[in-house]
Amino acid sequence: MSRLPVHAIQVAATQPRRRVCIASQSRVCYFAVQRRSLRTVAPEQGWYPPLSAEMLKVSAANPDPRLIRYAAGWLNRGAVVAVPTDTLYALAADPVNLASVEEIFRVKGRPEHRALPILINSLIYAQVLAKDLPDNFYRLAQACWPGPLTMVVDASNRLPLKVTGNTRRVALRWPKSRVVNDLIAELGVPLTGTSANLSGSPTCESGDEVFRQLGDRIPLILDGGETEGSLPSTIVELRGDHWCIGREGAIGDDVIHEALDGDDAVPA
Repeated sequence: MSRLPVHAIQVAATQPRRRVCIASQSRVCYFAVQRRSLRTVAPEQGWYPPLSAEMLKVSAANPDPRLIRYAAGWLNRGAVVAVPTDTLYALAADPVNLASVEEIFRVKGRPEHRALPILINSLIYAQVLAKDLPDNFYRLAQACWPGPLTMVVDASNRLPLKVTGNTRRVALRWPKSRVVNDLIAELGVPLTGTSANLSGSPTCESGDEVFRQLGDRIPLILDGGETEGSLPSTIVELRGDHWCIGREGAIGDDVIHEALDGDDAVPA
């Protein structure tokens, strides 16, 4: 992000570390300002406060197309952006851009052997990203998508191996989220959907929670307020006609069993 033409910044020595909102022209950015002695710092002196994430309010139900285009611009440049979904906040990036994928692992501190889930907004993307989708995939999709269900299937060769954690399996989800679906439509590509938190830390249900964990690691947070759900998506592993629940979540086991009645469940 380019530096803003801030005319002067005054910081009192007695003030603790805090966020200062500085408006310049039509943009607002948030800076993390360290404790300093009381003085005025002009831009020509060459000092700038360290940049942190820009937080933009967005309506989760009816996102402004201008904000969607703005976020898409960051994603097109390979950045990682935090977005609200129908469960928790997620880190969105282009899954076929290896630089973006590596940035997600850096931002989260995530081990590289762990696969990245992919968010889609149509079954067409699922058919492109997966190989030989079984019948029970379509039955679950009909029953639970869009919604908080992630299905793990064999990946096609269109996805970088690193995205699958070298497993050649991919976790796909079609969320019930206008923000995510509009971003995918704007970009014309699916997005990564790993949770927006430091690896091993609590997941985030609000933009403020994301800022506290990742505010100095990503350029943009689309703040849609608190998400509708506090549980992660349910994960179902599919292998041919066999399946198992890999993680319990927002969709109950009874819904999965009803949709796949007749197919054999295998141990998780």
